[in-house]
Amino acid sequence: MENQFFVDSEYLSPEALEKKHRLENDPSSRKSHMEYLPGMERIDSTVCEDVMSQVRNFDPSCYTAADVRRALAGGTCGIEDFKALLSPAAENFLEQLAERARLETSRHFGNTVYLFTPLYIANYCENYCVYCGFNCYNHIQRMKLSMEQIEHEMKVIAASGMEEILILTGESRSKSDISYIGEACKLARRYFRMTGLEIYPVNTDEYRYLHACGADYVTVFQETYDVDQYEKLHLLGHKRVWPYRFDAQERALMAGMRGVAFSALLGLSDFRKDALASALHVYFLQRKYPHAEMSLSCPRLRPIVGNDRIHSLDIQERQLCQVLCAYRIFLPFVGITVSSRESARFRDGIVKIAATKISAGVSTGIGDHERKYGGKEQGGTQVGDEQFEIADNRSLSHMYRDMADEGLQPVLNDYLYV
Repeated sequence: MENQFFVDSEYLSPEALEKKHRLENDPSSRKSHMEYLPGMERIDSTVCEDVMSQVRNFDPSCYTAADVRRALAGGTCGIEDFKALLSPAAENFLEQLAERARLETSRHFGNTVYLFTPLYIANYCENYCVYCGFNCYNHIQRMKLSMEQIEHEMKVIAASGMEEILILTGESRSKSDISYIGEACKLARRYFRMTGLEIYPVNTDEYRYLHACGADYVTVFQETYDVDQYEKLHLLGHKRVWPYRFDAQERALMAGMRGVAFSALLGLSDFRKDALASALHVYFLQRKYPHAEMSLSCPRLRPIVGNDRIHSLDIQERQLCQVLCAYRIFLPFVGITVSSRESARFRDGIVKIAATKISAGVSTGIGDHERKYGGKEQGGTQVGDEQFEIADNRSLSHMYRDMADEGLQPVLNDYLYV
C-alpha cells in the first residue's frame, strides 16, 4: 500500500492512533470485507459475477493497434472492442477516439450539457477510508445542518436558477439517518425539479422510502472494483463490505428510483480495470432494467484536509480523456458526468467530446453556498470542513456563460412533472 493514501493527524489521541495503526498494519484485526453485517440486505443477482468475470479476464497489455483500429471501425462497440479502447495500445489513437466519441455524443445528445450542483448536508462518517477527507480518524470540523439550515442553502442555490441538486452526507447512519435524509428530500422537492442522492448504501425498503420523499436518482461510487485493494483502503465501518456496496444501485432500482449513477475513484487501483468494471456495471444492469436512466462519472483522487499529498496513482489527463471517450463509444446512450475535481480547461474540452453533465457552483464543505451563490467571494461561513479540494470554482452563471460561449446549450432541467 502506498503511504501517500494514509492520513495521520497530530490531533488524534494516543488511543486512536494505536487503533488506527493496528488496523493498517494487522489485517487479522479487520473483519472480512466480503462478509455482510447484520441488517444488510442480500439480493439475488448475477450482475456482480457478470462484471467481475470480465475484469478477471482482462489483460490490457494483450491488445494491439490492430485491435484498436478494428474497434474504432466497427458499428457497434462490444465488450472486447471496449477493452481494446481502454488498453495502452489505444493511447496512440486518442484523436480518433475523440472524434468517434464526439460523433456519438452529437448523435444522441446534440450539443446540450446539463448543469447541477451538490449540497453536502453533513460530514460525519463512521468509516475509515484512508484516502477520504471525511474518514472517521481525520481531524476536521464536523457539522450536520438542521432542516432550517438545509432550506436556507436550498433557497440560495435555487435563487441562482439551478434546478437539479445532489444531496450528499458523510456515511454515518447515527448522525444522518434515513428520516433526516428523507426530510431533506422533501425540502428539495419544493425548490428543485430533480433531486439526487449520494449517501451511504441502504436496503431496498429504505431506498423506496427516500424515493417517496422525492429522490429521483442515486449515485454510489464503488471506489475500486479491485477487491483486494478495496480491503486495504477500507479498514473500518459499513463501507468496508464490498458486495453490499456493489449491489446498491440495483437495490435502488428495485425500489423504484428513476435513475442510478456509477463510478470508480480512478487512481485507487489499475484505472483501466476499474473503468472496465464501472462501464460493465452499467452495461449489465441496463439490460436487466432497460427503463432506468444510468450515468457514469470519472472522478480522480484529489488532496484532502490533512493530506495534500494524496493523488491518483497512475492516471493522467490524456488517459482520463481516453477512458471517457471509450465510455461514450461503448455506451452511447449513457450520461457522463465530469465533476469539479477536474480543471476548468479539461471540463470545457471534454463536454465538446464525450461528457453530457457538469457541476457548477460547487462546495464540498458544509453550509458554504452563501459564498458560492451570494457573490461573496471572500465571505460566507463554512461551518463544516470539505471532503476534498475542488479544481473548478466557477459559479452557475459563470459556467452557463462559458458553455454558451463554446457553442453548447446549457440545460438546467429537461423534466416536466404533470
